[in-house]
Amino acid sequence: MLRIPCPFCGPRDHSEFSYEGDASVTYPPLDAPEEAWFEAVFLREDRRGPTEELWHHLYGCRAHVIVERDTLTHEITGARLANPAIRAALSEGEE
Repeated sequence: MLRIPCPFCGPRDHSEFSYEGDASVTYPPLDAPEEAWFEAVFLREDRRGPTEELWHHLYGCRAHVIVERDTLTHEITGARLANPAIRAALSEGEE
């Protein structure tokens, strides 16, 4: 079982979340050629070690969270909100 540290709710069981994919992938625009989409979706490197993944706290605060996780050990080393505007707004209140 993974315990994901939600920035709003604290550590939660992974069953509260929905895995949304690799957070480092940049998808092409919707009107891009089919080849570009094929490469982005199917021809990616299956990296071992530290990765960034996008998770949706579906059964909690509903935030999208970027989780830093090692795919070999499953160790989670960090998590942050995926939306940079929300991160910036929250950090302004801390000053």
